[in-house]
Parts: sequence; structure tokens; C-alpha cells
Amino acid sequence: MITILGAGVAGLCVATTLAERGLQVQVVDNGPADGGASWLAGGMLAPYVEGETAAPEVARLGASAADWWAARVPGVMRRGSLVVAPARDRAELERFAARTTGHRRLDTEATATLEPDLAGRFTSALFYADEAHLDPRTALRALADGLRQRGVAIRSNTRLDPEQADIDCRGIAARADLPGLRAVRGEMLMLHCPSVTLTRPIRLLHPRFPVYVVPRGHGLYMIGATMLESDDPGPITLRSAMELMSAAFTLHPGFAEAAIVETGSGLRPAFADNVPRIVKLGGRWHLNGLYRHGFLTAPALAEQLADQFALATQETALAH
Repeated sequence: MITILGAGVAGLCVATTLAERGLQVQVVDNGPADGGASWLAGGMLAPYVEGETAAPEVARLGASAADWWAARVPGVMRRGSLVVAPARDRAELERFAARTTGHRRLDTEATATLEPDLAGRFTSALFYADEAHLDPRTALRALADGLRQRGVAIRSNTRLDPEQADIDCRGIAARADLPGLRAVRGEMLMLHCPSVTLTRPIRLLHPRFPVYVVPRGHGLYMIGATMLESDDPGPITLRSAMELMSAAFTLHPGFAEAAIVETGSGLRPAFADNVPRIVKLGGRWHLNGLYRHGFLTAPALAEQLADQFALATQETALAH
């Protein structure tokens, strides 16, 4: 029996991959079933857009993410990503275009064709047609349900000594065991605004951090996310809430009438280069450092870890 510690996106992707290969696994998590940084994610499967700041390895890992998720969970939307900027920040849009691939430039009319509610609001936009998005909470629940149907036990609110785990996917909770792992705080809002209709993730370029608006359906929108070098796990700050709300209003004035139905903050695990990695330390495997790319990179990393785990198991068997 393979024991996986951590039931966030990394742990559930690893468990799913191993179970699909016919291995017996169980998942244990110290926290609640619905929680952690994965629960607050944007769910954007956007390797081209993330390439603006991320290392090329992130885009490579994320290239097949949409296909992996679509084969296992409902609701993967392949409608692309849209990047816009106010007229005063036109230089930011040009810089973003120069640092990314996979896009085509849209004028006002073409932008309005894609998103009618943005008609006349932006004179230029970048459209990344091959990207996708999903609802992280729906996806996590679907993976967990699929594992249970395979007979995999998932135990939440259960304390387990990390030394007893075979694979450690605890995120920032594993900081003491992984040198160089740091916390990057992210904050988000969930708004209910049925008067605004947007159908794909839209990134509004911002001088301090990229703000994205992700439709969740039924008039719900996730607004995120800050990137603060902080290990404070406390509630969202006033400054961050104001900046996120201001960005939503800049994107569409209709958000002024939105109901704030949820706020949240979480600590993303990241290494110095913000690239996730698989490490074997102290007799167990670690998959960690997913930073802000958890749903994008976890599937490919899970497949890599499964390959390495199987190879190591074979080598151990041959040695005996």
C-alpha cells in the first residue's frame, strides 16, 4: 500500500495516476477535505499566459494539462484566455505580448465579438485560443470521487507522521523537510454578479500583480490573486481586497453591484526559481513547489513521479 500525504491538487493527481496504473494507494491529509491553497486556486490551464513570468519548464509541464483534466473531471472549458489592459497601461500589454507566444492580437471589434460585455472598453487585447480553465473545487471533488470508486481511502483531519508516508505532497506544510521551500501568499475574492457575462478567464494587467477574473458559472466570478512574499496565513488584507475590487471594476463597471460571497487567502509553496520539483529525501518522495501553477503542472508531475516511483521499486526488487 502506497501512502500519500496531502489531499490537495498534487496529492490527488499522484493518487489518481498511481491508481490508474493498478497500484494500491491511500491518501491522508492533516486538514479538512475542502481547504488549502488548492481550494482557492484560479484553475486556469494557461501555459502560454503563464510563460510571461514562468520558466519554460512550467509551460512544458502544462502543455497537456487540459487534456489530462478533461479526461477525468467535468467542466473543463476550452475557451482560451484573454489579456487586456487599460489605455494608460498599453505599454504593459506590449511587454506582455513580447514575452509570450500562442496569442493573436485583437482590436476593439474582435474583443467585443469574443466577450460582448467588454464592447468598447479595450482598444487592444491578446487572445490565447488554445488555453482552458476549470473550477478547482469541482475538479478536486471529482478526482476524490474517482479515487473512492477505485477503492482508494481518503482520510481527512488525520494526523500522520510524515516518516510514515511514501509520497509527501503537503505543500507549505512540508517546509521543515524541504530546504529552500518558501511561502507565497495569495488572496482572492468570489463575487456574485449575474449582470456581467464573461465566458473565459480574463487577465487585467496591473502594475503590481496580474489580476485575473475567472467565470465559475451562474453569475459567480473568482477574482485573484495577490503574490506576496509572506508566510502570514491570516485573512485577506484591506489593501489586497481594495486592489482586487478596483481591478474588477476597471474590467467592467457592472462589478460595482456584485455581492462579495467569499474572501480567502492561502500560502502557495515555492522554491527560489518558482519551478516545481520532485525530490527524494529521507526515504520518501516529495512533489512540491507548485507555486501558482498547481492545476497546470500537477498532472505531468504526477506522471513523472509515478515513473520514478515504479523504477525505484523495480531497482529495489532486483537488488534483493
